Amino acid sequence: MSRDASGLALSVLNSFAGSKIPDQLGIRKIVEKIAYKGTKSGFQTVGAVSRQFRNISKKINPQRLSSTKLGKNQELFDLSISEEQQMVRDSVQRFAANVIRPAAAPANEDAQTPQAVLDQAAELGLIYYAIPESMGGASVERSTITNMLITEDLAHGDMGIAVAILSPISVANALTQWGSGAQQEKYLAAFLDESKPLQASIAVNEPTALFNPHKLNTKAVKKGTQYILNGVKTLVPIASQSELFLVAADILGSGPGIFIIESSSNGLTIENDPSMGIKAANIGKLTLENVSIDESQLLGENNSEFNFAEFIEYSHISWCAAAVGCGQAVLDYVIPYCNERFAFGEPISHRQSVAFMVANIGIELDAMRLMTMRAANRAERGLDFKKQSYLARVICADKSMEIGTNGVQLLGGHGFTKEYPVERWYRDMRIISLSEGGLHL
Repeated sequence: MSRDASGLALSVLNSFAGSKIPDQLGIRKIVEKIAYKGTKSGFQTVGAVSRQFRNISKKINPQRLSSTKLGKNQELFDLSISEEQQMVRDSVQRFAANVIRPAAAPANEDAQTPQAVLDQAAELGLIYYAIPESMGGASVERSTITNMLITEDLAHGDMGIAVAILSPISVANALTQWGSGAQQEKYLAAFLDESKPLQASIAVNEPTALFNPHKLNTKAVKKGTQYILNGVKTLVPIASQSELFLVAADILGSGPGIFIIESSSNGLTIENDPSMGIKAANIGKLTLENVSIDESQLLGENNSEFNFAEFIEYSHISWCAAAVGCGQAVLDYVIPYCNERFAFGEPISHRQSVAFMVANIGIELDAMRLMTMRAANRAERGLDFKKQSYLARVICADKSMEIGTNGVQLLGGHGFTKEYPVERWYRDMRIISLSEGGLHL
């Protein structure tokens, strides 16, 4: 099912704005202004143009990735990374520096990641690490640490673009970890489609003060073999581009669950919902009005294999990793700035108040990284990581805002202008304490 009239109009307008015709007619600025205002106002759409997913009726055993074997001491973990992980990091770091960082400011202004960047990200093959080798991917063993490092390095380039890139990978991770055999067979292959990789997103947040993911206002009521969903979801990455959503809802009598909903579903409305930070992630809002889906679309086998609390904890680690990457970007920027910025005849870094502030950023960043890695390591080894995930979330939510604030402060008046990137990083860091879901290691 395709977009409705307004969504189709926006699609055509954006295609026209991206062509050479406006330049030939000398109306480039006018067309871009109209396209921007149309996007900003938030055309409502039924959803992205969706592919046809085939129904799987036969019983298929799900494919799972194995966990890392436990060591003798469960509480200790190795901070060093493997040679393969270092190779992955080298590739991702080059991509973040050479592709993501130059595109960050324009993507922030446009409130959308350029398709060229997404295409180049797809060429890295990161999605293959989320899908079992038996289903066309490249993974045999689940590595939460590797996923954490990838998230950190992408966010070092730009957090908004990182979220846009990681959103479909997060959905694939969740389907691999908890999806039934039929769900995996139906959807995972589409992520590996080289001509048009499946775009997907996780929707957990709701427009509620002091939102608690374990007390959802989005409700799912079972009627026969169908679930009827009603509710509103906010802070949904790449919402207008996604063909598939993992939507959190409270199942009457059973507690929270995750539903696999295709963007073409009747009753599902998608709106652009521009945010203060991570603007390049093209944040949107979902409204579900009597959306009817088959019971087979509940993630896992009748929700028995699925652990919602663990699902949220994985999300917390993911956002913590993004905070570490963005915080590292702040530190890497303010050190040379403070050494090169002269005031009263000497670098401002010679002032103790400045030097101590920079040092504190480094200290807090190391604490954030260690707490996040500790939680990720326990998750990778199949140990309980609820406490570690919570503590990492607490310190990252608090210290990421402090790092963002100090980054702006160290640049003085420059920190408040869009000419310098720290104001964007400050806005991006605010999402850490707000977002639930969206990412999944």
